[in-house]
Amino acid sequence: MRQLQAFSKFSPASTSNTSSKQEPAGLPGMKYCLVTAGFSLLMPLPLLAGPEKPGNEKPNVLFILVDDLGYSDLGCYGSRFYETPCLDKLANEGIRFTDAYAACPVSSPTRASIMTGKYPVKTGITDWIPGRQASSSGSANDRLIALPFKNELALEELTLAELLKKNGYRTMISGKWHLGETPEFWPENQGFDINKGGFSKGSPVKNNTSNGFFSPYGNPRLPDGPEGEYLTDRQTDEAIKFIEENRENPFFIYLSYYAVHNPMQAKDEMIKRFRTKADSMQLDINGTFTRDRSWIRSSMSENFRERTVQSNPVYAAMLYSVDENLDKLFSRLRELGLYENTLIVFTSDNGGLSTSEGSPTCNAPLRAGKGWLYEGGIRVPLIIRMPGKKLAGTVSTVQVSSIDFLPTIADLTGSEGIKADIDGISILPLLKGARIAPRPLFWHYPHYSNQGVEPGSAVILGQYKLIDNFERDRRELYDLSADLSETKDISAELPAKTSELYSLLQQWREKTGARMMIQNPAWNENGSE
Repeated sequence: MRQLQAFSKFSPASTSNTSSKQEPAGLPGMKYCLVTAGFSLLMPLPLLAGPEKPGNEKPNVLFILVDDLGYSDLGCYGSRFYETPCLDKLANEGIRFTDAYAACPVSSPTRASIMTGKYPVKTGITDWIPGRQASSSGSANDRLIALPFKNELALEELTLAELLKKNGYRTMISGKWHLGETPEFWPENQGFDINKGGFSKGSPVKNNTSNGFFSPYGNPRLPDGPEGEYLTDRQTDEAIKFIEENRENPFFIYLSYYAVHNPMQAKDEMIKRFRTKADSMQLDINGTFTRDRSWIRSSMSENFRERTVQSNPVYAAMLYSVDENLDKLFSRLRELGLYENTLIVFTSDNGGLSTSEGSPTCNAPLRAGKGWLYEGGIRVPLIIRMPGKKLAGTVSTVQVSSIDFLPTIADLTGSEGIKADIDGISILPLLKGARIAPRPLFWHYPHYSNQGVEPGSAVILGQYKLIDNFERDRRELYDLSADLSETKDISAELPAKTSELYSLLQQWREKTGARMMIQNPAWNENGSE
């Protein structure tokens, strides 16, 4: 049986290594040892240990979300091409999770889960807003049709920002929201005192009058800066300004970077730097993309191809800008004497984009990427730095999900008023070095998306993962402890385990009212092959 929890000291992978090999997150040289703290079952929040209040003050909360960041994209997660020295240092100061998951393989549902502590099926937002079916549903190539889903985070939901605001926090979002098509559902109506850049769009606006990641932005919640100003810089500057103005109060900042989402745009000098690096490492010498995948049909356009190596200089430059901006932000927190009393959470909303739309990154050793229920689509980097550096420089193999952030932050800050219908659990005991009880994690993605995706549901319990593939009407079982890349479906070899997990998944879907798909009468079976 796979060990539920383990910690180890670690050193981030060097970004100067010129090897192009993509290594798994369990980096060479790690020595694992079990935490000897007592076994701690998770209990209702009032029964858990009291909040951490260094100096009798509530801790500040800085939640950093990078858009479309892949599991293998940081130096401390094995990348040899991208450079993330600040984040690697943060991992040395906190806890790095190897088995952290986004609640959905695409953006909006995960963002709703972070805000509410609920699975996407509970918020009703099960696809990115407005989703592919808004403009392309029921074509002859689609065997199934997705049912309608919510295009906004309901105002009745209790958001993380609302919870903290009610408990004395000043709240701010700097960046992407993507949880409502119209202003009444935007951040200022969802608990945020300050909204700098959050509106309906899931990516920067690039058209005849707006220039994406460079000003002018065409963003109704972010005034344009000087021509050529870079959006990642601006988002960070807005967060720093908010900190300076609210240093005497506990604050919550949701720093939701638009990077590293398309469009691929970065500073020229950084692109040149990484283009030179890619050439020196000869990363493209054996080819960069492949279409040799079972899901890619010959009738599908060249848009659908999978990147096999991390070598995109623009993507690398975009990520480097995030990293250097975080270094600037952390430095300012230190200067103001706030760093040691700030909870820092860093993660991604889904796996890296690797199978279409330019396929800018590679998630190896994980299979597939954004949109997919394979590990490349849902396993994400997660670093948590506790106030006071508790468990600094450790690695956790415990399975956690984005549904856990709200109850954990509520627990840490002593915030009252959390609703009983959330799905996540507080992992604060884990962050203090104790264990948490084993539990299953679930996904439901009944949609076709822009990445060639085959819709379905999934469940993980311990080392085993089951995918219910709707497109192919089959169940796939993987042993992640032995086959992280999900290369071998062992459902036929372990029928009892397959049946056990499938029953668990069916019960969960029934309990949560998960909406399924319907048959497409226009489906052309021959045309889809």
